[in-house]
Amino acid sequence: MESTIELLRLLEFQTFDSFWYWMAVMVTYAVASNWLLGVPFDVLFRARKLDSPHLADLEKLVDVNVRRIVAINAYLGVAIAIMVAFSLSVLVVLGVFYRVELAQGLLALTAPLTLIMVMNMRLAHQLEAAPLQGRELVDRLFRVRLWTQVVSMIALFLTSMYGMYVVISAQRFF
Repeated sequence: MESTIELLRLLEFQTFDSFWYWMAVMVTYAVASNWLLGVPFDVLFRARKLDSPHLADLEKLVDVNVRRIVAINAYLGVAIAIMVAFSLSVLVVLGVFYRVELAQGLLALTAPLTLIMVMNMRLAHQLEAAPLQGRELVDRLFRVRLWTQVVSMIALFLTSMYGMYVVISAQRFF
């Protein structure tokens, strides 16, 4: 029994005042905005100059990843949607109604990531239905990356504001 209590003290489920939570949030959004449809940003950045070998690499990577995402979505799309909806619902119930701080932190992290995932899946389906090449493809990927960064910045701002509220309200000043 004492070892369980010591383990729980070591894990410390307080989310918003944990350095590791904020590191995980920053790394998660950095990775989410660096990879678009499974294509790293440096490939997209080099293809922006419309240099033929880099543009060909980008078009091949986008084509392969679009087919992969659409195939996974066709095969497991409903199951993934059910699991994501269930997980977000559990986090909402635990975080909002039961005030579990760990669930609040995970909800603040996963809800915007779900929106980013939907944006990427929508882009994959659009590119599969009407493939783009050259300047149009590069411009479209940059536009979706911009919106991914906007969602990430808004999520970071709201998460940090709510995190400060939770930490300050937990303090006893007098």
